[in-house]
Amino acid sequence: MKDEGVGIHAIQEMEKLNLPSDIKLIDGGTSPDLIAYTRAGDKMIIIDAAKAGGEPGAIYRFKPEDLASERAELSSAHQMGVVENLALLDITGNKPKSVIIIGVEPAEIDCGMELSPVIQARMPKIIEIVRKEILNSKH
Repeated sequence: MKDEGVGIHAIQEMEKLNLPSDIKLIDGGTSPDLIAYTRAGDKMIIIDAAKAGGEPGAIYRFKPEDLASERAELSSAHQMGVVENLALLDITGNKPKSVIIIGVEPAEIDCGMELSPVIQARMPKIIEIVRKEILNSKH
């Protein structure tokens, strides 16, 4: 669905980077089963398309409670899957200490595997923001 796949494209770009060995990149696909990654680390960063009313390509930083309170909406069909999975991780005591969601305002949601030119042009900035999140968890 074009820009709905921003997370997958970001993971593919990040796989090309020389990241520390304790960083795990996971493609959650369209129905993420976050419970499978319990105790995966202290910080979980989720990258997804998010409709929050900004210009196409706008980048947002959310916390799970922002989604739960409907201040933001992941545009992908698995929004509830993310919220429910995080709640389940919390109930089981396996939720990471920190969960951050990097949302990107989509330009095009339509059939296709490629990102729109707007989102493709924003990919370096998305990667930069995610790298900063990773570094912040290292300090």
